[in-house]
Amino acid sequence: MKNQKRIRDYGITIGNMDTGEKNSITDIEGVKVGHFTINKDSVKTGITAILPHSGNLFKEKVFASSHVINGFGKTMGTIQIEELGTIETPIILTNTLSIGAASDALIKYMLNNNEDIGLTTGTVNPIVCECNDAYLNDIRGSHIKKEHIFKAIESADDEFEEGSVGAGMGMSCYKLKGGIGTASRVLKFDNKEYKIGSLALTNMGKKEDLIINGTPAGKIISEKDGLNDEESDKGSIIIILSTDIPMTERQLKRISKRSVVGLGRTGSYIGNGSGEIVIAFSTANRVSHYEKEEIIDIKMLNENYMDLAFRAVAECTEEAVLNSMITANTTVGRGKNVRYSLKDYLDIIIKKSKS
Repeated sequence: MKNQKRIRDYGITIGNMDTGEKNSITDIEGVKVGHFTINKDSVKTGITAILPHSGNLFKEKVFASSHVINGFGKTMGTIQIEELGTIETPIILTNTLSIGAASDALIKYMLNNNEDIGLTTGTVNPIVCECNDAYLNDIRGSHIKKEHIFKAIESADDEFEEGSVGAGMGMSCYKLKGGIGTASRVLKFDNKEYKIGSLALTNMGKKEDLIINGTPAGKIISEKDGLNDEESDKGSIIIILSTDIPMTERQLKRISKRSVVGLGRTGSYIGNGSGEIVIAFSTANRVSHYEKEEIIDIKMLNENYMDLAFRAVAECTEEAVLNSMITANTTVGRGKNVRYSLKDYLDIIIKKSKS
């Protein structure tokens, strides 16, 4: 999006299912994404905000679930998601040591837009997810401020940049430049079109493990550079799944678990020191904060047709990871540390895959 070349623009097609119009998480109507980026000297960090819909999320919550693939992470807000099965704030992505600042700002944003919170009704559950961008970013500098979260939320749109932007500015993926990536898939149930979208904040993997559409790209890169990546996988990935398919929180949990299939297809083996967290939500069923009826009706997908949703999640997660890398730019950060873009190697990877 935003006129960036993505993995399909290089002739690499992931999976067999059709994509949405934008091939983005924002193909789900109402979902928007915004960024605030800090890219100056040794400061390479930022904020990414995902809005499940454009209305008041506190008053009109969406069904949701979370899944921990590997729990080396500091994500906030998943306890209440697991208990109540809903999301009531925007989802904020940032670096590991800025979750406190992001949470404070998100709470302030919700208070500004809901005069009843903490007075005539309960409090609010802020959702903040993180990855460690310390290789490229001065993470100890506390550079994320309250106004940055506000700006990311206010800038949210259905068209947004990928790669070295927002929370992805300082991230690494397979020891190359990582960041923000997205993709979507189209499904049909009862002759009606639905969509599943994935947004990934990528910061994991060893270089030699990278696989692109079945090609051992990491080995090709390592042979070219003459480097042996001895460092263990100490990164993380945050995956946000969105759909307009009517699903319960239990069904959202089930599709969340299939995102690991997409990760595996890119070469990830889920390292001991890596935090892989998935949050999934459906825009189809809304939960009113001030619901007056004692019994309410909801729709859900027939379990016998879940396989198609599982496949969609695997495909768009795989493609989101690759889009996060191919749209990212080579970056020199803290201490002159460098992460090269996948773009710098793609020609030789494609040539080798055809030989």
